[in-house]
Amino acid sequence: MDYRLLGNSGTAVSSLTLGTMTFGSEADEPTSHAIIDAFVAAGGTLVDTADVYSGNESERIIGRWLQAHPTEAQQVVLATKGRFPQGDGPNDVGLSRRHLRVALDASLERLGVDHIDLYQMHAWDALTPIEETLRFLDDAVSAGKIGSYGFSNYLGYQVTKAVYEAKAHGWAPPVTLQPQYNLLVRDIEHEVVPACLDAGIGLLPWSPLAGGWLSGKYQRDEAPTGSTRLGEDPKRGMEAWEARNADERTWQVLDVVSSVADAHGASRSQVSLAWLLARPAVTSVILGARTVEQLQDNLGATDLVLDDAELTALTDASAPRVDDYPYGTAGVAQRERKIAGGR
Repeated sequence: MDYRLLGNSGTAVSSLTLGTMTFGSEADEPTSHAIIDAFVAAGGTLVDTADVYSGNESERIIGRWLQAHPTEAQQVVLATKGRFPQGDGPNDVGLSRRHLRVALDASLERLGVDHIDLYQMHAWDALTPIEETLRFLDDAVSAGKIGSYGFSNYLGYQVTKAVYEAKAHGWAPPVTLQPQYNLLVRDIEHEVVPACLDAGIGLLPWSPLAGGWLSGKYQRDEAPTGSTRLGEDPKRGMEAWEARNADERTWQVLDVVSSVADAHGASRSQVSLAWLLARPAVTSVILGARTVEQLQDNLGATDLVLDDAELTALTDASAPRVDDYPYGTAGVAQRERKIAGGR
């Protein structure tokens, strides 16, 4: 397992993160604990959860594992999130000081700890002034309740606004951002990735296998069945079956992934994860697994080294579709120049 700094902080974390959205829903507690065991045994350190996962149960399952494994727990870098509804009241949701104070204390209690290494805002809140959120987070750092903080699902301008508001007030800066990022979803490269690179913020990509599409488990024009996410719910969220199956780009990307995987004797998942690990600003890639076997296969990505030609082939095949301006050739040309002058 490789280790990298957690964004612009001094905390080192494993290059693969254990995502635990499946805990308490798609994976029962014994299976969830076995998954944590396997992750830690492989050298994994960063464990990511959220209060909203499985109706708080993911945090409780992790908390019971931490209590049962005090020695191993010392190496775990613990991350959770707050923002989504924790009740029906108007103040039971959002990034207000009132809600975050209650949400953070509740997460600490469920996890059985007095300190969370990385506390993340699960999504933007357009109703709460950003200064209110950032001041709460700075206070939480000062109080020792959290080590650092980050965001999830923020746009580029939102990241930049937070960075400079924190700097202007002398508050602790954000260190990470969790976006969806994978070979099928790359639009964050237009604005979000540059904003994070500018601020030294590390990316923690979620859904690195695009909801299972990049694992090679789905076949063209064959509707999924059985115990897979799309087999159980083919209209599930952004990875819904019909739209991606009908998109020629999906199969162009998967063809290149398969070709590279065959050349290495590796799985499609390992190739997709290895590509993502090589992207700019990526600190650690979040793995979500239902079983120990799925996790073990994904962990193999750390041993897979793709050469420049393979990385280029994957990058070219998955290039985001854009108009000529502002993200296409004409727009990019306006933002570049030669050091010697001229156009």
